[in-house]
Amino acid sequence: MNAAIDQARAVREEDAFDLARVDAFLKERIEGLAGQPELQQFPGGASNLTYLLRYGERELVLRRPPAGAKARSAHDMLREARVMAALKPHYPAVPAILAVCEDAGLIGQHFYVMERLRGVILRRDLPPELGLDAGGVRRLCEAFVERLVELHGIDTGIPDVAALGKGEGYVHRQVAGWSERWTASLTDGTDACEDVLAWLAAKRPAHETAICVIHNDYRFDNVVLGTASAAHPLSIVGVLDWEMATLGDPLMDLGGSLAYWVQADDDATFQTFRRQPSNAPGMLSRRGIVEHYARRTGRDIGVFDFYEVFGLFRLMVIIQQIYRRYVLGQTTNPQFAGFGHAVRYLGQRCRGLIAASAL
Repeated sequence: MNAAIDQARAVREEDAFDLARVDAFLKERIEGLAGQPELQQFPGGASNLTYLLRYGERELVLRRPPAGAKARSAHDMLREARVMAALKPHYPAVPAILAVCEDAGLIGQHFYVMERLRGVILRRDLPPELGLDAGGVRRLCEAFVERLVELHGIDTGIPDVAALGKGEGYVHRQVAGWSERWTASLTDGTDACEDVLAWLAAKRPAHETAICVIHNDYRFDNVVLGTASAAHPLSIVGVLDWEMATLGDPLMDLGGSLAYWVQADDDATFQTFRRQPSNAPGMLSRRGIVEHYARRTGRDIGVFDFYEVFGLFRLMVIIQQIYRRYVLGQTTNPQFAGFGHAVRYLGQRCRGLIAASAL
């Protein structure tokens, strides 16, 4: 099973920071740290960057933004830490915050450090060490949905939770805000997709289906599967990456999650987007997830088309923002070179859903 545990790697040169300064900062705030830490970087990191700090047997995780230009309100590590601290008492899957650095001058950005939840983080394919048949995969998928249902069930009347977002008017703000981000991130040759923006503005629901705590980036590579219990060998023990969590419409959260859900019968181009094992035998389809969520919550889902299109559009904006950083030379990570093609495909995928929509 150890081979399936998420492995950190050497730090990319462009993502390095002054480890000695961080070490001194942490030893003043976290009891029991001793010796020289070992620093590694977790894979991924197209947006915020995640590192492993190892002090002997003790493991910590550091989160910080990337270098370069940042979209307004994005990459706010101080807010992410506040969100996690507020949710931890009510949602145990949130990792504990151990230290927060509000001095951006220490390493060039704000950052926070949390406990490491050691377990399996699923990337593109299911590790064979897990030994899951189709029935086990189905149960894992249902558990994945269940954790989202539990998050959406948190009492938003709790003062610390109520302070996480504005709530009412969320859908309108999201359509307007992501449309603005899209326009600001355009590069030469980008299809402006004005028809997609117009459809979203025209078809957005007048009111939220409910106001809940929403994660806004809920994917398999943001959950940690625990392996300690023989009775529940793959229970979801942690949920990561709370940067965009807020109070909002739970169906927007579900639609955002499904934008990353590439199923087995999707076309060859969309298969290249897959970063989680959503195509494995036993996984629910996108429609199956929506129906399962509706059964578990009792919510009337209705026509889901708007939420699905918006989720894809938001993903398109995120990829375009990263691509713009690459075009401007603010990152040299070669994996971003093809993001312009990915953006064009997602625009066409949005158009296909819109053409088939019942709205």
